[in-house]
Amino acid sequence: MLSSLDLLSANDTPGVHAPSYYAATANSSAEYPELRGNVSCDVCVIGGGYTGLSSALHLAERGFDVVLLEANRIGWGASGRNGGQVGTGQRVDQTVLEKRHGVEHAKVLWDLALESMDVTLDLIREHEIACDYTPGVLHADHRKDYVEESRAYVDHLNSVYGYDKVRFVGEDETRQMVGSSRYYGGSLDMGSGHVHPLNLALGLGQAAAQKGVRIFEKTKVLTYEPGSTVAVATEAGGVRAKHLVLGCNGYLGKLDKQTAAHVLPINNFIVATEPLSDADAKALIRDNVAVADSKFVINYFRLSADKRMLFGGGETYGYRFPDDIRSFVRKPMSEIYPQLKDVRLDFGWGGTLAITPKRMPYFARIQPNVLSASGYSGHGVAMATFAGKVIAEAIAGQAERFDAFEKINIPAFPGGDKLRYPLLVLAMTWYSLRDRLGI
Repeated sequence: MLSSLDLLSANDTPGVHAPSYYAATANSSAEYPELRGNVSCDVCVIGGGYTGLSSALHLAERGFDVVLLEANRIGWGASGRNGGQVGTGQRVDQTVLEKRHGVEHAKVLWDLALESMDVTLDLIREHEIACDYTPGVLHADHRKDYVEESRAYVDHLNSVYGYDKVRFVGEDETRQMVGSSRYYGGSLDMGSGHVHPLNLALGLGQAAAQKGVRIFEKTKVLTYEPGSTVAVATEAGGVRAKHLVLGCNGYLGKLDKQTAAHVLPINNFIVATEPLSDADAKALIRDNVAVADSKFVINYFRLSADKRMLFGGGETYGYRFPDDIRSFVRKPMSEIYPQLKDVRLDFGWGGTLAITPKRMPYFARIQPNVLSASGYSGHGVAMATFAGKVIAEAIAGQAERFDAFEKINIPAFPGGDKLRYPLLVLAMTWYSLRDRLGI
């Protein structure tokens, strides 16, 4: 059960990056000290992923004295293990957001999502982060009756939102693009792209440190006490701060009950094949775009800079990683690409992200000086990075954009954090059955 597991240590060696392809090809970076003793600052940020790093960087640029605490290493969590897809828009289609919130608010959320891409790419350029950014994401329909919905949605984005970087892709072209007969059409978004996610996180950490952020690794936060000055307790010290930022996502644990009631940790798994020849790589993904399919238990895949297939997929119903992740992910990969059924898998790893009931991020003021952002629901590379800028604005007194996300009004899971696990099992059972039966 989740309540008896500490996800910071349940599946991984504390203080060491997961044995992933990303860790094996990471840019060299500084090791930051462990916090020992007590310090004070303007803002304490908990979490060394995209949310925390971006918050710290943008706050430091505004002149705040910032301390960032990371339980393990910078980019240790989902920010350094994910599929590397950097997506335009929100996690939920605009047509759904229009029904939920009205067209006006949906357009505000669309504009914020576009800005999240701009902010992420600007940070990569400004700080010269070598993270292999490559444009293009293909959303591939695994069912024929989804194709016309994809065509209509592309038309909607073109006409209502004036977004001209996405186009409809028919069955023949889709199969040529992905070298698989399992897809019937979809959409190609050239405003999206893919990156080496750990190198992006490490680059943000280096940029934050250069701006004066005091970063402490291997520093697990035990509790925090709210007040006009927030008191944060760690295993070997503490921080007193005027403001606190919670950027822990799937690894929040019991640190904050309100946030925990609104976000649900889930595990994802990825493998990396041996390097492929140029011809074999091109036969799998012709144009070197990332691919995400339409299954609820999604398959997502792309080529690495050295021509490996990086493939994510498979569902689990608990919080322990499978004993053999490579074999676990080989099954869905072989369904899409039978030609890879015997390919050598050099890496296999898992990680924990966080979802919300509405698949939109959870932004909240826990206290007037305690802000939380998490639950990006698999759409966090750009959005979590952007969240850091929005959080910095809110702490500086410009809260309009933070309010736009908070007004999404993400509900708590029924039963709060107590029933999240059984709800996960029920949901995964139902949706994975739908995927298998094609209903």
